[in-house]
Amino acid sequence: MRATIEVADIFRAAGPAYRAAHAGHLSLEQLKVMSAIETCRTAALGGHVEACSDCGHQRIAYNSCRNRHCPRCQGAAARAWLEAQEANLLPVGYFHVVFTLPAEIADIAFHNKALVYDLLFKAASETMLTIAADPKHLGARIGITAVLHTWGSAMTHHPHIHMIVPGGGIAPDGRWISSRPAFLLPVRVLGALFRRLFLTRLLELHGAGKLAFFGRMAGLSDRQTFVRHLAPVRRKRWVVYAKAPFAGPEAVLAYLSRYTHRVAISNSRLIAFDSNEVTFRYKNYRCSGAERQRVMTLAADEFIRRFLIHVLPRGFHRIRHYGLLAGSARKDCLAQVRDILGVAPASDEPPAPETAPDPRPPCPCCGGTMVIIETFAAWCQPRAPPTARQPVRETLHDPA
Repeated sequence: MRATIEVADIFRAAGPAYRAAHAGHLSLEQLKVMSAIETCRTAALGGHVEACSDCGHQRIAYNSCRNRHCPRCQGAAARAWLEAQEANLLPVGYFHVVFTLPAEIADIAFHNKALVYDLLFKAASETMLTIAADPKHLGARIGITAVLHTWGSAMTHHPHIHMIVPGGGIAPDGRWISSRPAFLLPVRVLGALFRRLFLTRLLELHGAGKLAFFGRMAGLSDRQTFVRHLAPVRRKRWVVYAKAPFAGPEAVLAYLSRYTHRVAISNSRLIAFDSNEVTFRYKNYRCSGAERQRVMTLAADEFIRRFLIHVLPRGFHRIRHYGLLAGSARKDCLAQVRDILGVAPASDEPPAPETAPDPRPPCPCCGGTMVIIETFAAWCQPRAPPTARQPVRETLHDPA
């Protein structure tokens, strides 16, 4: 069911004026995201006409933009991704680990998204793999699924990595080593190594002249100024947060469905929009209990600005896998773990066509099966539906 207010409504109403006011200051990717969200599920993208094979009720369904930043399109994308990941779950406890960048580094990342976000992935994953492999801790090779989020609840710039990690790994001698029931790795040790790895490589990027700085941060192009800027960060504790393990594989999937394809704000959090201001719900994580739930009102231009700062660079992968779950070796590693644990291998066969669920919602009138009877191209309108409901003949079914 469509939300009362959607991000698309805000972009359609305030987007043209925002583009005009910020002409020359928006990236091509940001402009593409705005256009995709504004035209998503409208005649601009084309669509099809569906009819109920029982009662003849007809409805028009417009195509989705499928942009990864569109709030309306991510539900289906998340479901498809989860179906593919279900075969990768192991019958062990899973931990949730979060790596967060200090504010001083987040400011640098704002101007160098592709480089610094990639460095965040590399430093966080290497930290986990290194500490886990240390015999003083777990002494095993672990698997990691990492997801990048760049926002706080109020859509401010807050880059951090969420990790889902199985509670154990493969030892050098081939044994499976399980973590303690409620403890994976020491977070203070993780934070110290993460800080060292990240800052060392950030300085290397600066030395190679790969970092860019603008506005009030332009002075950081100077090497000595940059080093002085990082001095307080070296003394600060870098936050690594580890939650208690999930209660079984089903809980892992439920978590992943909420986090993997999330965007800066969902339509369900929007409360009101009057063409000038947007009101939405957010969480203040510095408070607890009922005080955590807050309401914020922003000017439409500021809302759009905050949304667009989370548009990722073209081709940037925000979900990555490491260790036992990395790349082409994943299937063999998971088979080895299941063999060690003595569990049956998960089936990676797709569901049979006759048992696969129909992606189209049932008929709202009688609950019957809806079939496609007509498709139309972008900007074209479908033919007018019949005035009386007639049963749809089989010959009208779309062969696709």
